[in-house]
Amino acid sequence: MDEWLIWLIIAGVLGVAEFFTLTAALGILGGAALITAGFAAIGLPAPAQLLIFAIAATTGVLLVRPVARRHMRGPQRQRFGIDALIGQPAYVTQEVTGLKGRVRIGGEEWTARAYDQTLVIPAGATADVIEISGSTALIYPRE
Repeated sequence: MDEWLIWLIIAGVLGVAEFFTLTAALGILGGAALITAGFAAIGLPAPAQLLIFAIAATTGVLLVRPVARRHMRGPQRQRFGIDALIGQPAYVTQEVTGLKGRVRIGGEEWTARAYDQTLVIPAGATADVIEISGSTALIYPRE
């Protein structure tokens, strides 16, 4: 079996293993094996191939992995689910008090309560979503 084919198989195995571990390290090693496969295909001897693999792997781990880890562990840039509703406008469809009411938020109907228990928000008013508690939106009227 040709040496370049062996390096190509190693690159494939490491690439597949990366999908299961999500550490970026195995993907970098797979990339180094792929680079080495290219050099093996042009006829470099085995010791030079090992040196190329070591250089490519070390460079990848030292330069690429910290950047990849920073992106994987960085703060979430977008809010999802109920967190995305906070700060959104809510159209009051049924009078909202400190105990009950209904609002429409982004096309969906929600049960609602006034964030300030003493407020009464009439139907037709627009309010801001302050918090989501279970399946109830806590809202405050816009001025």
